[in-house]
Amino acid sequence: MLSSNNILSPASGRPITSPTQDMVLGIYFLTSKHAGLNGEGRAFSSTSEALMSFDLGSLHLQAQIKIRTAPGTVPPKGWVAPEGYEAGEAFTLETTLGRVLFNEALPSDYPFVDYDITKKNLGAIVNDLAERYPKVVVAQTLDALKSAGFYWATRAGVTISIEDVVTPPRKLEILEAYETRAEKVQSQYEKGLITDDERRQELIEIWTQATSEVAKEMEDNFPRTNPVWMMVYSGARGNMMQVRQIAGMRGLVANPKGEIIPRPIKSNFREGLSVLEYFISTHGARKGLADTALRTADSGYLTRRLVDVSQDVIIREEDCGTDRSLPVSIAEEINGKLTKLEHVETAVYSRTLAEDVVVNGTTVATADTDLGDVVIDALIAAGVHEVRVRSVLTCDAKIGSCAACYGRSLAAGKRVDVGEAVGIIAAQSIGEPGTQLTMRTFHTGGVDTGGDITHGLPRIVELFEARTPKGVAPISEAA
Repeated sequence: MLSSNNILSPASGRPITSPTQDMVLGIYFLTSKHAGLNGEGRAFSSTSEALMSFDLGSLHLQAQIKIRTAPGTVPPKGWVAPEGYEAGEAFTLETTLGRVLFNEALPSDYPFVDYDITKKNLGAIVNDLAERYPKVVVAQTLDALKSAGFYWATRAGVTISIEDVVTPPRKLEILEAYETRAEKVQSQYEKGLITDDERRQELIEIWTQATSEVAKEMEDNFPRTNPVWMMVYSGARGNMMQVRQIAGMRGLVANPKGEIIPRPIKSNFREGLSVLEYFISTHGARKGLADTALRTADSGYLTRRLVDVSQDVIIREEDCGTDRSLPVSIAEEINGKLTKLEHVETAVYSRTLAEDVVVNGTTVATADTDLGDVVIDALIAAGVHEVRVRSVLTCDAKIGSCAACYGRSLAAGKRVDVGEAVGIIAAQSIGEPGTQLTMRTFHTGGVDTGGDITHGLPRIVELFEARTPKGVAPISEAA
């Protein structure tokens, strides 16, 4: 049960342990690069020399410098080696001191990371580490990233105040232009040229455009060193939607029936809402709380039903010896380059190869190989478009499934053991995120929409119960 033994999620096989919040902000601050800073363009013979310069105040952490790396450093991907360079030698790199310090937290034989580290990039690095290194190394690296993140978040001194939330200067001008368009639509309706439904639809479209234009103007208006922008961009906390409500405009809201009110909230929280704007906002605020209470119960019930139907699916034997398998495509040509398909993550990753993959007489991967990231990348590099994989759907085991057809135990990162209750793991993996899904059915009040469109948890329940969706999308008949 020790946390260092449970780095991977049993639902996806990807790391569940990853730096968040302050750590992400600290690491983003450490690895970002800005022009025109103190010490830019200087060259240093070692990290220690650059650190001394930093401590003396003559070098900024984010200034671009030339630095000689320690022998044994693995160059960054895409680095062009100078003539006569041999692997393992020290080399000079154009980077920042911050990035050199960040790389000290990673294993010594990991390629040098030379780009801004956001939460997404950090997740990809941790993912890569979990795939290529033993658990002990991954745990040590996560610890080092945590320490570096907290230390530099403290040293960065990133704070936020209301002054950091800047309303775009062009906001009024943008709104006036859209107000003119909205008045035009209203007068067309009053003359009887358009129906009430068409008026609503057009107004919703106009104000949605206005909101996104104000939001874009607001984003462009933020300096890249603004603490609020840094928090959102790095993925440490919040998103642009929330910043838009504080600095841009709140935009359209729904009424208690779930229909969008065609008049927007033009103010933002920094300017303050008018009495009417405040009143129409209260519905959404209360609905959020009511939804959460209902969702918890519904999600628990779904998990219980899933466990009930899948509890007998247990790994009963090592290999059922079936000759059946499923063909799955892993890559396609895009602009003349073989690119990994998106569904590889869910359809191929962690399965077992059913037959040898041979390219030009060379065996790239043998049957019974566990398909991890390294093997999949090697297959794509060899020009393989499609592979045949074992699947629980084609398993010939009399009861439950066999280990070869099931593939990798996602929580352990290796072939599943006989006796593992994989049915219950699957049921709980689907049920667990249920509470985070939205409950709402959002009604657009449009002309062609066939009623409400079901989202979130109710839609998942519909899929499992194999019943006709409540809101069926209207599909035109072929001519």
